[in-house]
Amino acid sequence: MNHALQVAMVEAGETAESLAGQIGVDPKTAARWVTPGRIPQTRHRAQVAAAVGRDVADLWPDVLRRREPIWLREWIEFEREARLLRWFEPALVPGLLQTEAYARAVLGWGGLFNADEVEQRTRSRMERQAILSGAKPPQFFAMVDEAVLRRCVGGPAVMVEQCAHLVRLAERPHVHIQSVPASAGGHVGLAGAFILAKGPNGEAAHLDDRLRAHVVTQQEDIDNLGEAWEAIRAVALPTEQTLSLIKEVAATWQT
Repeated sequence: MNHALQVAMVEAGETAESLAGQIGVDPKTAARWVTPGRIPQTRHRAQVAAAVGRDVADLWPDVLRRREPIWLREWIEFEREARLLRWFEPALVPGLLQTEAYARAVLGWGGLFNADEVEQRTRSRMERQAILSGAKPPQFFAMVDEAVLRRCVGGPAVMVEQCAHLVRLAERPHVHIQSVPASAGGHVGLAGAFILAKGPNGEAAHLDDRLRAHVVTQQEDIDNLGEAWEAIRAVALPTEQTLSLIKEVAATWQT
């Protein structure tokens, strides 16, 4: 339990229901805030702290020690609350599905980060994957272009391990992986990666670039990306065919 928040709520005469009403979230969301590691979204933390008469740092000190870049934290909060995640990637394995070796190789490209920064960001990425193993994990749908499977990241051994990891993950009932085959030719997904998250407090999308994450919450933009998702899914292989393709590609990395 987050004892600091729990004590502050008792002293302030607040409950999960009363906080939810003040802040405008689902009571179940507010109730999860006393769970270790569950941190309110940025825009809610100050409201909660004010409601119980505490500083944010007193209630969630880990916010000041987190490994992920500051600009990514808003999205990670949406990710943690999501009940449904849809992720399309034209160039890389989605971060939540990457092995440690694959993630380390990606983050080490180009020498943009020193060794300590690469390790820190790799650990952050691995920690984010915990949402797929929790008691109530989100339904996770991932679509990748076939080129993702055939692009050598970190060397053949890393790719063999990564392909095997994808197959194991796809055995989980809440993880669904599809690939867009090369035979599909051009498709709207080639315009860039995106993630759609749906949680108890609404929807958000994530668009990435070399500098920072862009979190989108406008419904018109969410709908636009939803239409793009459906267009990509229309040309993607079914799950079983995707797993067969992954195994086929893994065999080529072993030769």
